[in-house]
Amino acid sequence: MTSLGEVIDQIAARFKENNLCYGHGSDNSWDEAVALVLGVTEFPDDEAALVEPVSGELQRQINGMATRRIEERIPLAYLLGKANFAGYEFLIEPGVVIPRSPIAQLVVERFAPWLITDPRNIVDVCCGSGCIGIACARQFPDSAVLLIDNDPRAVDLARRNVALHRLSDRVTVLNSDLFASVDDQVFDVVVSNPPYVDAVDMSSLPSEYRHEPEPGLAAGVDGLDIIDRLLAELPQRLAAKGTFVCEVGGSAPALLRKYPRLPFIWPDLLDGGEGVFLLQSPSAR
Repeated sequence: MTSLGEVIDQIAARFKENNLCYGHGSDNSWDEAVALVLGVTEFPDDEAALVEPVSGELQRQINGMATRRIEERIPLAYLLGKANFAGYEFLIEPGVVIPRSPIAQLVVERFAPWLITDPRNIVDVCCGSGCIGIACARQFPDSAVLLIDNDPRAVDLARRNVALHRLSDRVTVLNSDLFASVDDQVFDVVVSNPPYVDAVDMSSLPSEYRHEPEPGLAAGVDGLDIIDRLLAELPQRLAAKGTFVCEVGGSAPALLRKYPRLPFIWPDLLDGGEGVFLLQSPSAR
């Protein structure tokens, strides 16, 4: 039988030859091949596993998935039906944006040094699969978390991920256009990875990204359609010592031009990515 390491080598070579676009969890052919092969075989991510034999049936599954990844440019997470975020696994399906936000680093770091005390309540706005809010719930076990999205498909997937992580007692999922269906509650942490891709970038997206739902990416001419609305509602939704964490990606320059007086904080993103900012209530600064 072919070993796990040999299968990974073969798939990595195929990916490298075909000039794939990465960005949905990996940034190179080798890591993408590792994710595919381990995702199918469920072997541990451990060097000792590289000598393990891979059955012919599993090799057929892997090769078939690799062919679709190459020929159809389908992101790997959609093929596997799962993705990792902040060290946790989430269910993923076509029609919902794939988890990949650099906010994961801040969640793992528990939003230090900006968050001094553990939050009592957290809201994840434009939650998609629910990955950010659920990861927050895992990091802050005494918090109540609300997940919000206006797409029924995302809401359904987020609820399944809440159940997967056994967090139904603390995490609620709501179908809402931003805060429209939320009562007058305020939150210690408001976190969001909203649509933020501007019109120019939308017109030149690689094929892989076009498998994702356009409403989950596109945000008007300057990429700020949703963020403008969030910033307008923030004073009524952020607690007295609250923190707002948001990804704006490549639309950061447009944000800075539009809001030159806001005291944005731009954390160093050591794990890669760009355009994540924080805003804090005046009493929290």
